[in-house]
Amino acid sequence: MQSFDSIYAKAAARKGGEKKLKSLLPKLLTKKQLSNKSDDRFLAMMCKAINQAGFNWTVIENKWPQFEEAFHGFDVKRLAYKSPEDWEAYVHDKRVVRNWMKIKAMMVNANFVNYTADEHGSFAQFIANWPESDQIGLMAYLKKHGSRLGGNTGFWFLRYVGKDCFTTTHDTIQAVKQAGYETNDHPTSKRDLTQVQLAFNTWHEETGLPYTHLSKIAAYSIGENFPSEGIKEQLNKFSSGQ
Repeated sequence: MQSFDSIYAKAAARKGGEKKLKSLLPKLLTKKQLSNKSDDRFLAMMCKAINQAGFNWTVIENKWPQFEEAFHGFDVKRLAYKSPEDWEAYVHDKRVVRNWMKIKAMMVNANFVNYTADEHGSFAQFIANWPESDQIGLMAYLKKHGSRLGGNTGFWFLRYVGKDCFTTTHDTIQAVKQAGYETNDHPTSKRDLTQVQLAFNTWHEETGLPYTHLSKIAAYSIGENFPSEGIKEQLNKFSSGQ
């Protein structure tokens, strides 16, 4: 298997040196910081990831203050105890995407966050305490117990809330494959995702780097080489969206 040192060297060369590469890596929350976040932010980021799926991300970003208003700042208890009729009324609310399947997912996820918080102290603690070495286990749990949190939506939700995690973007997966791990270009099966998890676990043990940084560096080592300035601008927009 290819060592991560060679992947890191490729990424640094493509981005103009090690210093520039490091400047493109996002700041990460500590486990304590993540566990101290309020549960409304987790429900909010579920909503954002779900509504961005198959939709123009900029539109959702521009409408986000209206989402916050319509869903009462994503107050978990308030939303968990809304009546079915209250949820159905959102189909006519111009402040949100008036798609019943996405609205219904919000209804299910409000209850998911609520009962998980009751069981674990808070939803934030549940997410923070799940080991990064079993990210695919967490993804499976979110898919099973939440609504519309499978696939890339689940990955982006975790990234939005600040959980240390890898994503399965095209460039990241190509780097995993070039390193010698056998997985599909679009890993969805347990076998393929296990291979991706194995790659990141191996790289983490090798380097001590967080999974988010490993994922970013892997992606920067391959594919289209976007200018560093453009990446920083997108990173700032992403950070402000959290």
